[in-house]
Amino acid sequence: MDMLRQLINSVDQNPDSILVVRQQTEQRLPSHQHDKAQLLLVFGGIAYLQTDEKDYYIPSSHYIWIPKNYPHNLMFNTQDLYIINIYFPGESSGEFYNELGIYPVSKLLSEMLYFSEKWQGDYFRGSWEFEFLTTLRNVLPKENLKKFSIQLPTTDDQRLQAIVGQLRSLLNENLTLESTARQWGMSVRSLTRLFQTKLHITFIQYVKMLRIIRAMELIKDSDLNMTEIAYEIGYSNIAAFSNNFHQLTNMRPTEFKTMSRV
Repeated sequence: MDMLRQLINSVDQNPDSILVVRQQTEQRLPSHQHDKAQLLLVFGGIAYLQTDEKDYYIPSSHYIWIPKNYPHNLMFNTQDLYIINIYFPGESSGEFYNELGIYPVSKLLSEMLYFSEKWQGDYFRGSWEFEFLTTLRNVLPKENLKKFSIQLPTTDDQRLQAIVGQLRSLLNENLTLESTARQWGMSVRSLTRLFQTKLHITFIQYVKMLRIIRAMELIKDSDLNMTEIAYEIGYSNIAAFSNNFHQLTNMRPTEFKTMSRV
């Protein structure tokens, strides 16, 4: 808790400054929020951001925009992950700034980050660094990039937690709604309703996202080729795997591999 208080104090102690932090300060802290909006950029791995409603997966060369006073908790489990946090004061008008969203780092944003790569600490109004970082923030919604869409809903229903926990460990098997319902002593209708009422997602959609998340981890952390990864997560068809991966991430598995190992 001391670490959490220290983080919040460091972010909010100068209410009018833009704060740049390049160390991984938010790892495995309890859910928290701050008075500044947060731009969190991820390079070299996958970060996991938890909110009260969903778990978000942020792959390498992507960023997440977190509105001010939005409860969240960042987690990651790889040593080569590099994170940049930029905290912005004040109000920013527009739909983009009011919603949590994950987007790819564009060439323009990458160049701006490279230009400011040695910056760290507080920057105040009147300095050219403040104006530059404000421009960086203002550029974000103008790029009209498509959101990265892997968002796993969470639940406090203990039975459903047990079911999805088991699904995570059986991704290489033929997981069907019928077989899962039978294994848990439920009717297909009851299990369907449980997913829809507690997670607001279908069983098939949830399993598909679990599989793609696991594929992202294997691409990042293993030496398996794409065909081996597809089989490891339950796909017998490499084309179906590639198409589902693209549907959820807006990139092909090979593109993600190149991006995640930069």
